[in-house]
Amino acid sequence: QVQYVESGGGLVQPGESLRLSCAASGSIFRIFGMAWYRQAPGKQRELVASITNSGRTTYADSVKGRFTISRDNAKNTATLQMNSLKPEDTAVYYCNSAVPIATIRAWGQGTQVTVSS
Repeated sequence: QVQYVESGGGLVQPGESLRLSCAASGSIFRIFGMAWYRQAPGKQRELVASITNSGRTTYADSVKGRFTISRDNAKNTATLQMNSLKPEDTAVYYCNSAVPIATIRAWGQGTQVTVSS
């Protein structure tokens, strides 16, 4: 089973940037697509961005053009570069396999991103 540890969150002002990192354990990492998800207070967890093992990316409409997902299979890491952050990006961000959310059995602790002036 793959385990994920997220880091890099923080408090920033609107328009600023953050870079989130995800460390995955287990060689199976190279097989699955990776994804970043987020959950804002009172809202359901949602997919933010995903990347296949060959590097193909997809993004939620709300973050297109602002966020960039990448991965390093050799290091078992994935990153999410977030630019032009907005208050509505405030959430706990998680990384996990790129599969339907309802099928994910285990989540890491996530990393808090707060965008506020």
